[in-house]
Amino acid sequence: MIWVFLILLAILAGAAVAFPSLRGPSNDVSREKSAMAILTDQLAEVSRDRERELISDTEAQSAEVEIKRRMLALSRSPDRGPMATGSGRAAVLAAAVAIPLFGAALYAVTGTPQVPSLTLADRAGERADAAEIAELAERLRERLESDPDGGPTEGWLLLAGVYSRLGQPDRAASAYARLLDRSDATSATFSLYSEALIEAEGGIVTPEAETAIDRAAALDPGNPAATYYKTVALEQAGARQEARDLLLSRLNAANGFQPWMESFVVRANYLGDQIGADRISLADYAPTMRGPSQDDIAAASELSEEDRGAFIRSMVDGLAARLEENPDDLDGWLRLGRAYDVLGELEESILAYESAQKLIENLSPDDPRRIVIREALGN
Repeated sequence: MIWVFLILLAILAGAAVAFPSLRGPSNDVSREKSAMAILTDQLAEVSRDRERELISDTEAQSAEVEIKRRMLALSRSPDRGPMATGSGRAAVLAAAVAIPLFGAALYAVTGTPQVPSLTLADRAGERADAAEIAELAERLRERLESDPDGGPTEGWLLLAGVYSRLGQPDRAASAYARLLDRSDATSATFSLYSEALIEAEGGIVTPEAETAIDRAAALDPGNPAATYYKTVALEQAGARQEARDLLLSRLNAANGFQPWMESFVVRANYLGDQIGADRISLADYAPTMRGPSQDDIAAASELSEEDRGAFIRSMVDGLAARLEENPDDLDGWLRLGRAYDVLGELEESILAYESAQKLIENLSPDDPRRIVIREALGN
């Protein structure tokens, strides 16, 4: 029903633009008067947006000052006579038809009418919390920098974590950098530092980040984050096969199921698709994580396309039902998110990954599942 209403609005808007041009030229309106009317409407629109709390008072005042400046400049300019409205009539008609059609097509692909909008007032609490956290972070930084002993390691780690959550990876990297020369610097310190550097560079592994990755691996060859980021560096250097082999060797060396294995399998398959290698399964390295039995697979292969889809749907729905009873199963939410993604149900996939995101606070900072969730939600 909403689409019918929107289409009618688009038709009315197109008609409002097209009909005046069909009546023939009109020379009784000057350019200056027309521009002044537009600016007056803009001024009224700003006032309405402020009353509806769609924009802040500061933004409204800034917009009003700019509009009034233009109105003043326009009033001082000499009148250059009436506009020639007869020219460009074909372009107006074409735009009146094409723009609503293009807008409808674009919204059909990228729009989210089911997501409610939030006014400025609704976001006030969120902004206040973010501002308070940022202020506390600055106080902590000042205390750490003023400490004659350089500040405790735990304080710098806390500050770096706060900067990461605030979306300031460059400042997080600077905080981690304070700890690299200390005797208590661990493999996790270097891998977290490299992660912050990579995020600050938009996913690019710089030489400095790769040096930190190698240092993390040297301190603890079992650090999964160091291995993961090393494969990112290898991929960007064009060594996809070497990156995939590194992942496989680490998976083969694992003793039973580990939480990071699922992330490694996903990345190994991503690299394998680029070089034409066979896909792997988590069940190859963690037998306890096996999915359907051979009998299940054989039975599914004999089903019709419709029945096979119903079979897959029943498995996904079964996993979703189990997670309702056991919502703390992080790996289960990751599997559900990928399953929905494969089925093309992106909204459900996002919800599953968001449920997984709520469970990562107690994870080790270098757990690769953090990366998987961040990349999935980012994509």
